Amino acid sequence: MPTYPGPSVARPGDVVGTLRLLGYLGLALVLIVLDQRGGWLTQARTQANALVQPLWAVAGLPGRLMERLNEDAGTLAQLTERNRELRRQLLLNQARMARLQALAADNARLRGLLDAAERGNLDVLLVPILDVDLDPSRQRLVLDAGSRVGLRVGQSVIDAGGLLGQITGTTPMHAEVLLVTDPDHAVPVVVVRTGVRLVAYGTGRSDRLALRHVPMSSDLKVGDVLVTSGLGNRFPPGFPVGTVVALRPDESRAFLVGDVRPAAQLDRGRDVLVQLSVPDAPPVRALTFDPALPPVATPPATAAVPASPVAPAQAGAPAGASPAAPAGARAARPQTRPASTTPSPPSAPPPAP
Repeated sequence: MPTYPGPSVARPGDVVGTLRLLGYLGLALVLIVLDQRGGWLTQARTQANALVQPLWAVAGLPGRLMERLNEDAGTLAQLTERNRELRRQLLLNQARMARLQALAADNARLRGLLDAAERGNLDVLLVPILDVDLDPSRQRLVLDAGSRVGLRVGQSVIDAGGLLGQITGTTPMHAEVLLVTDPDHAVPVVVVRTGVRLVAYGTGRSDRLALRHVPMSSDLKVGDVLVTSGLGNRFPPGFPVGTVVALRPDESRAFLVGDVRPAAQLDRGRDVLVQLSVPDAPPVRALTFDPALPPVATPPATAAVPASPVAPAQAGAPAGASPAAPAGARAARPQTRPASTTPSPPSAPPPAP
C-alpha cells in the first residue's frame, strides 16, 4: 500500500501568477477609485468607445442582415397578397362600371322612348324585344307581349328615332312585327320640306330604304326628311321614317331612285313602343257606273207639247219633210243639221201637156 506523500509544495510559477493577479486587482481598485472621485478617465473611455464602435458594428452586422432579410421576406409576401387583392377589386370594379354604363345607356334610351311618346302625346305601351330576325329576305321582330296586354294586328311600332314597323300577328304572349326594311313592306311618306308624297320600300337591309319612280320635277334633295303621310290609314301621319342620303336616275332616265337611311334604330335596342290606338279604316263606298250621257228627260204623257216658233215653216215644208221633234228629244239626240227658219219655195207646177 503506497504511503501519502503529504501536501504538495507550491511551485515558483504558481506564486508568480498569484502575485500578478493580485497586482491587477489592486490596479483595478485604484482606477475605480480615481474614476469615481476625479473623473479623469471619462475622456479616455469616450475615445476608447469611438475606436471600438466599428468593431461593434461589424460584430452586429450578421444579426441585422438576418433581421432585414426576414422583414423583407414578410413585406414581399404582404405586398404580393395585397397586389392580388387589389387586382381582384379592380376586376370587380370594372365589371360594376361596365354594368353601370350599360344601365346608364338603357336609362338614356328609355328616357328617349318616353320623351318621344310624350312629345307626340301618344297612347303607347313599352314592350321588350324577344327576338330579332334581320335576314335579307325577312326583316321581323318578336315582342315579349301579346294580345293579353292589348296588342293586336295593325298597331304601329316606334322607337325614339321613328317608325320601326307594324304588328302583323299576335298570340296571347307574343307579337310579330314587320319592319319597314322588309322587302315586302312599303310606307307612304311625305317630304317635310316640299310636301311631295312618295312611297318608301324595304330593301332587306336594316340601314336602307328605297324610293322608286320619283318624278324629276319633285324637287327632292339629299338630306330631306321623310315622315309618314297617313295615306292608306295604316300609319299615323307625322312619324319620322328616314333621311334621303342618295339620289340617282333610274335606267330609263325618266325617274329618280333614292336611298333613305331609316330614322329608327332597327338593329339595336331592347325595347320598343307600341301605339295602342289603331286608326279606323275609312268606309268603303260601292262603285257606281257613271254613263257617258246624261239620262233622257221624258216629258209626262199628259203634258201638251208647246207650239214651236218654227211651226209655220214646218207647215210649209214639203210633204216628205219629217215632223218636228219634241224639245226633250232634241236635248237627248243632238241634230246633225239645224232646222231652217225660212220657208221653202213652192214647188214648180208640172208642164202643160
